[in-house]
Amino acid sequence: MSSLFRPATDLMAQYAAYHRDRRNIATHFVGIPLIVFAVVTLLARAGFSLASIELNAAIVVWGLSALWYLTRGNLVLGATTAIMNGVLTAFGMLAAIGPWSTWLAIGIGSFVVGWVIQFIGHYYEGRKPAFVDDLVGLLVGPMFVAGEVLFSIGWGRQLLAEIEQRVGPTHIRDLAQPV
Repeated sequence: MSSLFRPATDLMAQYAAYHRDRRNIATHFVGIPLIVFAVVTLLARAGFSLASIELNAAIVVWGLSALWYLTRGNLVLGATTAIMNGVLTAFGMLAAIGPWSTWLAIGIGSFVVGWVIQFIGHYYEGRKPAFVDDLVGLLVGPMFVAGEVLFSIGWGRQLLAEIEQRVGPTHIRDLAQPV
C-alpha cells in the first residue's frame, strides 16, 4: 500500500485511473454516499464520554477523516469533502436514534445497496475498485465524488486537467470490447 499522506492531486489521479467510464462515475454519486451514510449510521451507537463531552465513533471518524482531507494540500476540495461527509454523519446519527432493528436494517441495508451500486459501476468500467490495490481508496472515494461535483460547477479546472493528463479523459467503454 502506498502512503496515506500523498497530496490530493496524486490521490485523485490514482483513483481516477480506475474511474474513467462516465457510467461508473455516475454510480459513485449514489454508491459512495450510501456507504459513508451506512458506516456512520452503524458507528453512531458506539457512544462514550470524554472530559464530560458525549461523543460517538461516527463523530470521531468524521473528525479524523476531515482532518485528513483538509491536510491533503487542496483546501477547497478537502473542505467540501469534510462538509459532505459531515452532512452524511448528521443523517447517520439521526438514523441511529430509532429502534435497534431499524438502525441495523438502515445501516446494513445502505451498506449493501451502496456496494451493489459500486460494483455495477465497475462492471461498466471493466476494472476492479481502486481500494483493492490501495486501501487508501476507501478514503479517496468521497473526495473523488466531491471533486466531480466541484468540476461539474466549473471549479478546479487545473486539477481536472492534471488528472486527465495523467490518466486520460472520461469516456463510455464499449462493453463488447475486452478491457
